[in-house]
Amino acid sequence: MQLIRSHSSKSLQAILIIVLISAVTACSESRDGNGTTAAKALKSESFTFFDLGRNSQLNKQVRQELGRKLGRDAIEHRSIMELEINYDGFLEKYFPVLDELNRKLNFPPGERVEHDTVKLMYRYAARANAPFDYVELVFSNYTQTPVLFRIHFRADQAGIVNTLEAKYGQPRIADWKEENGRSMYWLKNGDYLIVSLVPDQFGNHSYQIVIYFVDNLDQLAATERDEQREKLLERTRSGKTAF
Repeated sequence: MQLIRSHSSKSLQAILIIVLISAVTACSESRDGNGTTAAKALKSESFTFFDLGRNSQLNKQVRQELGRKLGRDAIEHRSIMELEINYDGFLEKYFPVLDELNRKLNFPPGERVEHDTVKLMYRYAARANAPFDYVELVFSNYTQTPVLFRIHFRADQAGIVNTLEAKYGQPRIADWKEENGRSMYWLKNGDYLIVSLVPDQFGNHSYQIVIYFVDNLDQLAATERDEQREKLLERTRSGKTAF
């Protein structure tokens, strides 16, 4: 009888150990699984400006940090968003993917289309000792993630182009034979970074950097289309129940 009790006790201990090991393993796998899922859900980074990339989210702390680097901002909600740069037809000629996206965001053509975005504008960045004359950062108000960055400066005294080449490699070139301008661009994880030397009426060139976060722009366009469909359905329902 004592032998049976001893054997039963050992069996029970073994079962408890197995259950504990299984529980620990399951928890570990669950944590790893969640981490992997989160990592997959998080899109790979592409280009950044002051550490802000496609996965960054706008919040009070981000604005404060930008204020320290770029000076005081001006903020604009619900604004138009024109992706075109340099001259009319530039994107259609050199970047058809961006041109198609621009048409999606600004449909129907010719009308003023406002987007649910947050635009931060820095007009006095030079006063904060930043090597820029004007900075514009646009975020989706749905996800708080960036969709479009524009940075302007007259002369590349800080060696910004060299810094970009060192970080992202040699750019591709788009020469505007018709406008005496030139653009360098990089493509990374679907996003575009375009540096343009834009001539003025006197032939003097200034620099314009534009970062297009393509997936985030596409998501913004899709969300707005869904909202428009829902509003149309609501109007239709209201019309049917009005009489």
